[in-house]
Amino acid sequence: MNWEFYIKSYQSYLKIERGLSKNTIANYSFDIERLCLFLEQNKIEISPLKINEETIQQFVYAVSSQVNARSQARIISGLKSFFSYLIFEDYRGDNPMELIESPKTSRKLPDTLAVEEIDRLIAAIDLSSKEGERNRAMLETLYGCGLRVSELVSLKISDLFFDEGFIKITGKGDKERFVPIANLTKKYIQIYKDNVRPEVPVKKEFSDTLFLNRRGGQLTRAMVFTIINNLAAQIGLKKKISPHTFRHSFATHLLENGADLRSIQLMLGHESITTTEIYLHLDRKFLTEVLENCHPRKNM
Repeated sequence: MNWEFYIKSYQSYLKIERGLSKNTIANYSFDIERLCLFLEQNKIEISPLKINEETIQQFVYAVSSQVNARSQARIISGLKSFFSYLIFEDYRGDNPMELIESPKTSRKLPDTLAVEEIDRLIAAIDLSSKEGERNRAMLETLYGCGLRVSELVSLKISDLFFDEGFIKITGKGDKERFVPIANLTKKYIQIYKDNVRPEVPVKKEFSDTLFLNRRGGQLTRAMVFTIINNLAAQIGLKKKISPHTFRHSFATHLLENGADLRSIQLMLGHESITTTEIYLHLDRKFLTEVLENCHPRKNM
């Protein structure tokens, strides 16, 4: 009953007002469509403007037997956002999700690498091949700039602002941010870009893409994953790692060396600092040192 109109209106809001990506909008929409399917299957005819807490609670109870707690929490969060939008647009005056609680989920701490382990991984790269110089530059960029693997493979030559000391990153939801780049990372990117990349037969549509495969196309995320895992096997590293492990290590090592959360948040491109706060759980010793060094009554 009129659900389609309000869903489309909500999708426009997510795209135009919040600047979310197509995938994120699709995920938000899927939660609402799941509720619509529940209503249809149970022959409940009610509009999004009239649906009440009791009906949604029935839906949440049904979903709880089909998905894990984390997925259930995501669905509830998505529905809360939808009904908050309806209130924002004055379509309805209350939020039927207001008293519905999300299940408690344990927050998984990200895996990290020690600096010595990162050094060993990079040292294991075979630099006698063209791909070796590329792989070294990629791993140095992943760790040196804290990029997501999707941001790494889509990085463009025109995104490099070496004179200013930054690279431009297009992250989730096509949001752009400028990330500082260290001289060492610049050095290895420059070596690859100037000495190796020109020898690759570049496909026209990837002429501005920085890291290329041997056929001149854009690398896939799976390929970067394979490169990293092959290096891990080569040095006998027992940890289960991925490209994202370098991003986690970047943030953790910055925090351990005194960087503030707000700066790390900006460099990682986290929309909310709550996401960045997970790194506070990684090193309790660091927190103790912050208190001892920064509290005004430390010496009393």
